[in-house]
Amino acid sequence: MKYICPICGYVYDEAKESVPFASLPESWVCPLCGAAKSLFKAEASDDVAPSVQLTIETKTDGLSPGALSAVFSNLARGCEKQYKQTEAALFTELSDYFAAAVPEIENADPALLSQKTRSDLDSLYPSVTVAASEKGDRGTLRIKVWGEKVTNIVDSIITRYEREGSEFLNDTQIWVCTICGFIYVGDKAPDLCPVCKVPDWKFEKIEGRRAI
Repeated sequence: MKYICPICGYVYDEAKESVPFASLPESWVCPLCGAAKSLFKAEASDDVAPSVQLTIETKTDGLSPGALSAVFSNLARGCEKQYKQTEAALFTELSDYFAAAVPEIENADPALLSQKTRSDLDSLYPSVTVAASEKGDRGTLRIKVWGEKVTNIVDSIITRYEREGSEFLNDTQIWVCTICGFIYVGDKAPDLCPVCKVPDWKFEKIEGRRAI
């Protein structure tokens, strides 16, 4: 049996590894991208998955400062790729402004963050898939694939934190892909981003981390 990482596509082949996947410890992670064992899926069979019937919830209360910061940050990076430095600088300024307005969360609980990521994975992304497919919107579908993979790795890291505590972050580094937001925990950034395939120099090392 083969098990496939949904983040980077790494294949764990039981025949080659000589160790059943089920026998691997729960702390085992993907050797390429660090995804949790629980994310791996058995090689697809010929069975057809049931269609998802979901609807997108309409938001009427506007975007939060954090969401606006993320939107303007993405717009800034888009301008950078088009060599529009003036526009990129303006979007970056807006992103920083809204980032500074994000309120601090008292008694932050990783379990709460896990609930939010699971909600996105269980409801939001399937809803986006249905809506984009109905419209034939290939661009949105591509964005959805990247976002879902990044959210999966975030959920994987949260699960690992809840199981091991902050110790697994000791004597290592945290890297974030500046293109898609993929997070990697390791001594150095991966040669290629497992999600969007950009080279390692597109990763930024997160400095000044505070112990939780």
